[in-house]
Amino acid sequence: MIALVRGEVAGRRPSPPAGGDVVVDVNGVGYRLAVSSETLRQVPAAGRQVTLHSHLIVRDDALQLYGFATEEERDLFLMLLGVQSVGPKVALAVLSGGSTRELLAALAAGDSKRFQAVPGIGRRTAERIIVELHEKAGVSLPEEAGVTVAADDDPRVVARDGLVGLGFSLDEAEALLKRAPGETAEELIAHALRTSRR
Repeated sequence: MIALVRGEVAGRRPSPPAGGDVVVDVNGVGYRLAVSSETLRQVPAAGRQVTLHSHLIVRDDALQLYGFATEEERDLFLMLLGVQSVGPKVALAVLSGGSTRELLAALAAGDSKRFQAVPGIGRRTAERIIVELHEKAGVSLPEEAGVTVAADDDPRVVARDGLVGLGFSLDEAEALLKRAPGETAEELIAHALRTSRR
């Protein structure tokens, strides 16, 4: 596993619609890393030193290295890869949509519209991202972001608010939760989404 790449910037270029590539010269060997637009903005000009946290994805036909300005951005990338229908390209597009802090806040708040705005993500995938990563985002969210998920909140209240954040009306959310089994907010939301006719 290549966890960190440190060296001289040999090249950088955007790759529309989101993200880009950075080539880092490490002792005469050039490493090409795919990066988000957020990381690309922080990479200095050619000839300057840079340190990027990285993750290597090995496939049958290729090795692809991904670079990140912070460990937090890399962690969020890996969390996104754990969501069904989200591959590396879509995960980078998500990361290109804002700072890690902003994206974690959107996850914790259940703001699915933020993710639907990303190319390649529809309503179902956005909802899946919220449901599967909501709890992790609440745990990981920096205190200064001002968004937390209280551990002692009533799970049904948290689930109701989460469904409202996903676009359901208050009445729709309460009706879905009346029939939903589950002990945690995540279980309740997941069941509600499965039974919803939307």
